[in-house]
Amino acid sequence: MFGDTRPQRCWMHKTANVLNYLPKSVQGKVQADLHQIGMAETKTDAEKAFALLINKYQAQYPQATDCLEKDREVLLTFYDFPAEHWKHLRTTNPVKSTHEYRQVANQQDQELRCGSRVTVLSMVLQLFLSAEKRWRKLNGVPRLAEVVEGVKFVDGIRQKEDAA
Repeated sequence: MFGDTRPQRCWMHKTANVLNYLPKSVQGKVQADLHQIGMAETKTDAEKAFALLINKYQAQYPQATDCLEKDREVLLTFYDFPAEHWKHLRTTNPVKSTHEYRQVANQQDQELRCGSRVTVLSMVLQLFLSAEKRWRKLNGVPRLAEVVEGVKFVDGIRQKEDAA
């Protein structure tokens, strides 16, 4: 199932990566332009904002624009999913930054040194089950079945099936 999963880059991490190539004096402007891309209402609007940013900064900051350009497709994947899910798809930070995630990672490192694979997997599962009780709930849960079934979404809107 996961072999067919489409990748989506995290906008927060990509923004940080792009800003690392820029002097502090322009980081605020570029960050605002990046926000315009990731928060555009449609993929077409995002593509226009993307092109504008590349054209605006390419000559002076080619490393920053190259960093952004190389992930264009995977940064915009979320537009092909329900709009209710966009908030969750744009970033990995809510999961990565939880205390419980770090606790699982640290505990897993310790267990790998002295435990069996089954022990480690069981412990990790239990820690995640405990941690998920405090995680933010997913928006648009009913849409998950549609995504799994392969329903097509364009700009977050379900597309009607052709009557053929």
